[in-house]
Amino acid sequence: MEHDAWFFIGIFVFIFIIWIATGGPLRSPEVNVPAVPTLTGSSTLAGGATYLQLPRAPYGVGNQDVCLPGSTSCGSGYDGSGGSGVAEPTTFPSGVPGVTFSPPSPYRNIVSLSNYVSNASSSDPRNEYVQIHVAQNAGGPVDITKWVLQSGATGNAEIIPKGTIVPTSGVVNATNDIVLQPGDSAIIVSGESPVGASFRENKCIGYFSGFQVFSPPLPQNCPTASSDLSSFYGTPYIHDPSCIDYTNSLSRCQPAVTTQSSNLSLTCQDFLERYVNYNGCLSAHSNDPDFSGTTWRIYLGRKTSMWRSRYDVVELLDDRGKTVASFNY
Repeated sequence: MEHDAWFFIGIFVFIFIIWIATGGPLRSPEVNVPAVPTLTGSSTLAGGATYLQLPRAPYGVGNQDVCLPGSTSCGSGYDGSGGSGVAEPTTFPSGVPGVTFSPPSPYRNIVSLSNYVSNASSSDPRNEYVQIHVAQNAGGPVDITKWVLQSGATGNAEIIPKGTIVPTSGVVNATNDIVLQPGDSAIIVSGESPVGASFRENKCIGYFSGFQVFSPPLPQNCPTASSDLSSFYGTPYIHDPSCIDYTNSLSRCQPAVTTQSSNLSLTCQDFLERYVNYNGCLSAHSNDPDFSGTTWRIYLGRKTSMWRSRYDVVELLDDRGKTVASFNY
């Protein structure tokens, strides 16, 4: 009996020690934390197009959280207006001494930077560029006109301009906001445009390379002159072997120069002048299902380079001055 008593006393002592080790009387009951709610919103711009629905939940930067205007999950004192409660922070450390970032944009993780500057600090700013990309699952188009690229090292900053969706040679082209679709990219060049405007690539755009230099080179995916010959010659082209030979000698996106061959028929010359150039390709193929490309060429119009060759911070800001993406090198 005495041994049994000591056995039970030992069990109670052991349980008491475990209770003390796990918090004892200071231990708080578990609380079920509800999931953080989020809001989504959409905006309708000119023309009735509905643009990207953006999340309104807090975004983290480093070890801090930032509450965007309109969030319902920022704590009891925050109303999104900045007037009372928790004030919205204005800058955040970038990880580079002496450089700070603005609060994160709702487009963070939707629009990304390429993480490198091609030909940084080039003597010709038309060779210097960065690339941005819209996520395939973005949920809608993103208007990037009036967004800003800026250098954390030099303070250089440039606003993304408007552009021409389908440029036409020899005329003044109308410009519109640059809108990237989900999965689209943009090559943002520091210098001036070789054709005088920012533009979206298309099936015929490679013809521009016949007269201007582009960095990086334009895609050369124009319809071949020989395929257009069979479609647009006008009479049975098989009876014009000189025209067949000449069109077969042309590379993709190479504009025809009829003076190079004196034995071309008038019908052949007319075909070449009408179709084997940018505007002719445009008139023949602008309704093709694969006409539009997925990349914009955007030109900031600088006379000097935007970025340092080494040790710079690249930051992309939305039209409200909030950080969309950044990297340093």
